[in-house]
Amino acid sequence: MAQPAADTIVVGLSADVTTFDPDNIASRDNANIARHIFGTLYTVSAEGKFEPSLAESLEVSEDGKTYTYTMKEGLTCHDGEPLTAEDVAYSFNRGKDPAGNFTGNTPGFIYSSIAFDKAEAVDDRHVKIMLGDKNLIAEGLLAEVYIHCKDSYEKMSPDQAATSPIGSGAYKLASWAKGSEVVLERVDPSAKAARIVWRIIPEASTRTAELIGGNVDLITNVAPDQLDAINASKVAKVQAIQGTRRMYVGFNMGEQFKTQPGGDAIQDPKVRRAMQYAIDVPAICKQLLNFECERATGLVNPPNDNKALKPYPYDPEMAEKLLDEAGWPRKDGGERFSIKLQGPRGRYLNDQNVILAIAQYLGDIGINVEPELMEWSSVYVPLIRERNAGPMFFLGTGGAKWSALYDMSDLSEVDAGTNYTRWSDPRWFDRWEDIKNAATEEDRRKIIDEMLTVFYEDGPWLLLYFQPDFYGVSNRIDFVARPDEEIFLHDVAVK
Repeated sequence: MAQPAADTIVVGLSADVTTFDPDNIASRDNANIARHIFGTLYTVSAEGKFEPSLAESLEVSEDGKTYTYTMKEGLTCHDGEPLTAEDVAYSFNRGKDPAGNFTGNTPGFIYSSIAFDKAEAVDDRHVKIMLGDKNLIAEGLLAEVYIHCKDSYEKMSPDQAATSPIGSGAYKLASWAKGSEVVLERVDPSAKAARIVWRIIPEASTRTAELIGGNVDLITNVAPDQLDAINASKVAKVQAIQGTRRMYVGFNMGEQFKTQPGGDAIQDPKVRRAMQYAIDVPAICKQLLNFECERATGLVNPPNDNKALKPYPYDPEMAEKLLDEAGWPRKDGGERFSIKLQGPRGRYLNDQNVILAIAQYLGDIGINVEPELMEWSSVYVPLIRERNAGPMFFLGTGGAKWSALYDMSDLSEVDAGTNYTRWSDPRWFDRWEDIKNAATEEDRRKIIDEMLTVFYEDGPWLLLYFQPDFYGVSNRIDFVARPDEEIFLHDVAVK
């Protein structure tokens, strides 16, 4: 493998890309590439600040339901056509069209979180985004919608939309060899690298070898046992950062799992609570992830979490006691019940060994866990998208530090595409209306903390940790890692 050219940045990713259809993109690795192909109205900085991108300004109506964006002048699509407010309106409305059967982040998370209604072009440079109701985090969520180009997409088949994107970003897709690499070429002269090559390298040790060998400039998900080798290489360094991704084991309470082994047991919040005490999360962090962690108390990143909640301690005796009280005593041979735990191989930091450790901890209290490890992009992602992973599944979902409500919006409604557990507790879902109607920030914070207490005590996640991120960075580029796992290379230069 030849070393990268002077005007090219090469990135080594752990997971394959599944699609470039802007309304079906769901995973972070996929989104990181797509974000270079598709522009957005605004961007959110690493510090949580909203910054103009394709739009130059925003006005919000007094009732908080209409967002009017003024587009910058002179924008073009990758097909050479002018990019106007009509393209923006189309980009928003396409994702809501039920005929598309879209399952990505835009329809599955953003629209359900903000009650998106419709978008309309006022003229060539002004577009109105209309919501069903006022939403406190809409500005940040609207900044995640990919802007694409109406004339091209109206002519595309679903397969063409998935493989031949016509975007509005700084780079265009030059080639895509599935399972191997994605090549982007610069279309915006202000972008510093002429080409970005995203290589798919599932094996962690191979990614490290390629970085040290000078064939790759940036790698994600550096394995904990390879940090020292990179730092000693003299050609690259590890950038370690506390990430915002919430790692958890989900309890899928969908109807199809209630009759499966163990699926009946996890319907009971007493059983789910008992299992919290069975896992030594700090030990997993230290031994398998090479960092010290405090166990999560919910789905909200610090500093926006509920400060009154304390992490569940590792207390297997308490776990056994609670399982006995819930009506699941040990049978002859010591087993209480068996259950399947599904998870990916190679998507998250040392995920396979973390899953096996969780299975062992639960086995120690009499729960016979059957781990089922799957390939990420073609097998596991479809299960997650359709909310059919389970009865237990290992997953990480991206978060942020700029708002508690952003992190909570994974569960904005029972049918939200990101409610992978199909949890339906009204003590959580009915309170969203109270949040909207709260008279003061203090009142709103009180409701948030009450909701997080319900999630902590009876929620659908076996709480684990906020994943640390380890990037291997070549000395030839000036990349700086973000806590939200977003990789923006527009302004990264080759030295």
